[in-house]
Amino acid sequence: MFLTTQKWTQVDIGLVLSAAGFVSLIAQMPGGAVVDAARSERLVAGIAVAAICFSALGYAALPVFPMVLSAAVLHALASCVLGPAIAAISLGLVGHARIGERFGRNARFAAIGNGLAAAAMGTCGYLLSARAVFVVTVLLLVPALLALRGISPAEIDPERAHGATPRRRANKPPVKPGDLMHNRPLLIFAGCLLLFHLANAAMLPLMGSVVTMRSARWATLLIAACIVVPQLLVAALSPWVGRRAQIWGRRPMLLIAFAALPIRGILFASVTNPELLVVVQLLDGVTAAVFSVMVPLVVADLTRGTGRFNLGQGIIGTFIGIGASLSTTIAGYMSDYLGSPAAFAGLAAIALFGLVALWFLMPETRPAEE
Repeated sequence: MFLTTQKWTQVDIGLVLSAAGFVSLIAQMPGGAVVDAARSERLVAGIAVAAICFSALGYAALPVFPMVLSAAVLHALASCVLGPAIAAISLGLVGHARIGERFGRNARFAAIGNGLAAAAMGTCGYLLSARAVFVVTVLLLVPALLALRGISPAEIDPERAHGATPRRRANKPPVKPGDLMHNRPLLIFAGCLLLFHLANAAMLPLMGSVVTMRSARWATLLIAACIVVPQLLVAALSPWVGRRAQIWGRRPMLLIAFAALPIRGILFASVTNPELLVVVQLLDGVTAAVFSVMVPLVVADLTRGTGRFNLGQGIIGTFIGIGASLSTTIAGYMSDYLGSPAAFAGLAAIALFGLVALWFLMPETRPAEE
């Protein structure tokens, strides 16, 4: 929106977004490896937050193509490091035995932060200007760095933060990075997530197009509700998901999340009332609550003792990015040639295939002692 107000063409905007998306895809594994190699996850997270704010400052200060492209690439690179760094800090603080509940709390605060930031930025953009959104981002650098500074380095076990044996019992070096590519459960999990996001990424944009065609007057409000309401569910359910995962195991929670997606796709294909589509979108909140906890938790299980927890996150992130990138193209093709109901049904079929793969191939990863 901001670049459109600056008289940018849609071609140039698309080039910037595509470049950032490509960089984000290829930098997932290197980003995880950087966090694994770092001795201070707090420092890495701080640098990443500062880089994101610097990119926002570039957007606002000089919205010309070279600057915006550079800022978008910097933003993508920093994001590939920040997520693993936060997960590593969490694992280093509480260890594997309590990481499920910790990831649940992380997801709750992330959802609340997403909602509050969107409200603050939207208000500033409406009352002031689109440029003010990026200024708000820069201002949020200060409380973010203060929060990081409030974590004592002595409380973070650096070995445990990388998925290795805690430093007081460490007796072997981390495995080689290439060895993770022979971790069969990790690759099965990555493949299942690729199928899931191949089906999931296009559902909300496709549904937005359908709502706009059926109820143009209320489309913006309904789509906003479809984004905000699931975030509320994430905030409410994520800690519970983390606790249940420690009791029930990982597979039951993952099966719930995977099963919700084909149901959602079928309902999108059959429901015609735009208001009811918002209710259907609640299933996305259930899935998001489970995934926000279970994806890093399963990776922590599968890389335990390897010292490559963050590289494992990068591998998973790469597979997710591939699925999400292809999803919109496939859904757009099906929608143009077969119609929206057929597109939703096709996405539901892909989601069902992912559910079957998870059911038959993915083992339980919760350690027996837990």
